[in-house]
Amino acid sequence: MVLSDWLSSLEQGPRGGIALGLDRVRVLATRLGIRFDCPVILVGGTNGKGSTCAMLESILTQAGYRTALYTSPHLLRFNERIRLAQQAMDDETLLCSFEAVEAARIDEPLTFFEFTSLAIFHAVMKAKPEVFIAEIGLGGRLDAVNILEPDCSIVTAIDIDHAEWLGTTREQIGWEKAHIYRPGRPAICSDPSPPQSLIDYAENIAADLYLLGRDFNYAGDRQQWSCAIRDRRRPSLAYPALRGANQLLNASGVLAALDALRMKLPVPAHAIRQGFALVDLPGRFQVLPGQPTVILDVAHNPHAIAHLAANLDQMGFFPETYAILGMLSDKDVEASLKSIAPRIQHWMLCTLPGPRGLSAQALEQKLLQNQSLAVDALGQIASVSCFESPRLAYAAARGLAQDNDRILAFGSFLTVADVLAGLG
Repeated sequence: MVLSDWLSSLEQGPRGGIALGLDRVRVLATRLGIRFDCPVILVGGTNGKGSTCAMLESILTQAGYRTALYTSPHLLRFNERIRLAQQAMDDETLLCSFEAVEAARIDEPLTFFEFTSLAIFHAVMKAKPEVFIAEIGLGGRLDAVNILEPDCSIVTAIDIDHAEWLGTTREQIGWEKAHIYRPGRPAICSDPSPPQSLIDYAENIAADLYLLGRDFNYAGDRQQWSCAIRDRRRPSLAYPALRGANQLLNASGVLAALDALRMKLPVPAHAIRQGFALVDLPGRFQVLPGQPTVILDVAHNPHAIAHLAANLDQMGFFPETYAILGMLSDKDVEASLKSIAPRIQHWMLCTLPGPRGLSAQALEQKLLQNQSLAVDALGQIASVSCFESPRLAYAAARGLAQDNDRILAFGSFLTVADVLAGLG
């Protein structure tokens, strides 16, 4: 089978979409002989994981290390999930590892994520990188990626998301995410207000906990910023190339992790400067060239969309903002849109595919039920239109927007992916 056949088959597999637990994955990882001789960095959290992973990859690459990076989900191609030396892994290499997992699986049913994670671990092991960065997909404690034994773990900003699996409070979710920490190993938290449950768990297992505001901090002006980590200081840093007011939270967590690993992965100052300058991450406050201004952002929960709203405010004045919105059914739509609604004059609602995808009509119903979501900051009622896909909504927005207006596509990876795919 070609890779697309494998992926289609796995998506229709017997275990469905999500089945948390490590037992199945651990058994098969042992059968496959999965182990890593290089340092492993785990990155978890609700928001900021992708940016943190991208900065780590960029800096370590500039320091001369051959990196492997596993993230999920992807935007356009499955191969984006695993990058070796900053390049997406080729189909042939992945297919060999898919076949290895299938041979080891025997009769053990696996979810799409479990199967593909094992295949990626197998492919990375065979590739022998010098450092492996892996993003925890959902939660932490029972996520398949948590079978890895990290040399350092980072938990980024924590907020309520995937509540049906992780809990309905930050304390519950923080406890789940803290389980990527390991006894005696560096445990970084770049959330400025970490849940007490995370702190307690890290201290109970005697992890080497680095807390923002206690063990590391940052300060900056218009030209540069600096980061202090315990008794060391990194001054005169250039701002990361990633846009967004919250990126220094992620960047300082990255520097804390690199400081904690300095004996295993020494990184010179020039690599940090170059790494921050060259880092790139599609779909995170990504501004497309040309007019009207187009912003793509995968923000899909209240915390991330509030940051997106703050970033929009830093862009200056735009007469009209057209918002292309597609969301999944397990998201809190009303809470997510509350912070950004005053900035929107035109809602272009779109249907997302799959069993979790909300229809445009379902989104419209939520706006009608909470009419404050369809009123902008000046009290004007926003227009609302429905479309069968994000790319159709984008085409309509392009036809309506003037050069000095703004188009925003957000709400899900699927929303941004379909707009990008429509651009060709």
